[in-house]
Amino acid sequence: MARVTVEDCILQVPNRFELVMFAAQRARDVSAGAQITVDRDRDKNPVVALREIAETKLDQAVLKDSLISGMQKHADIDKPEEVNEMAELEQELAAALAQGGAEAAQPKALPMAEEDDVTEEAGARTSSGRGLPRPSPHS
Repeated sequence: MARVTVEDCILQVPNRFELVMFAAQRARDVSAGAQITVDRDRDKNPVVALREIAETKLDQAVLKDSLISGMQKHADIDKPEEVNEMAELEQELAAALAQGGAEAAQPKALPMAEEDDVTEEAGARTSSGRGLPRPSPHS
């Protein structure tokens, strides 16, 4: 088999960068088990890919789509669940505001304990013995 040169491939893919990207993607596809369309002749996958490109055995549109999908890191188009949850919370807040007016949006103050309650709690702890030190057994 004659040696494959870039000039043979440039006739099919004029942009050298695109040629390299197509050949690399096709070589990866062949490594992954894709059917080759030319005789292998003990050639390695990149050479087989270049020969396929030079002999127009491949559809360039399919190869380009394969290249694009191979380069994408995240093909997931759906929104993350956090965004959906946040939208639901915003809708609930808007509904609550519509029903209760501006009062529903204002945070309510927590009730403060009065001083008498605090001193009673302190007295209860000391009278139960939890707040006082234990007497020594030798006294």
